[in-house]
Amino acid sequence: MPTEIVDNSTESRFEILVDGRVAGFADYKLLPTTIVFTHTEVLREFEGQGLAGQLVKHALDASRDTGLKVSPLCPYVKRYIERHPDYQDLLSG
Repeated sequence: MPTEIVDNSTESRFEILVDGRVAGFADYKLLPTTIVFTHTEVLREFEGQGLAGQLVKHALDASRDTGLKVSPLCPYVKRYIERHPDYQDLLSG
């Protein structure tokens, strides 16, 4: 099943698409130097396929590429960063 991850800036969220359908998303609030991740969700029919991890990895990589610090209010994003120490440098103050 082909997946694609896009930044839907109009909706302020990263989306993971499976066969062109939104399967999950990571909501964010963009501040001048920080991206605040507020909620991550994978639709029930797509759970258990590792999509949330792919989505958050992409979102964090995109944040790094644009020079943004990360504020993980979303528990999933916070746990992901705790489990992947190579993203700890992104954490804001």
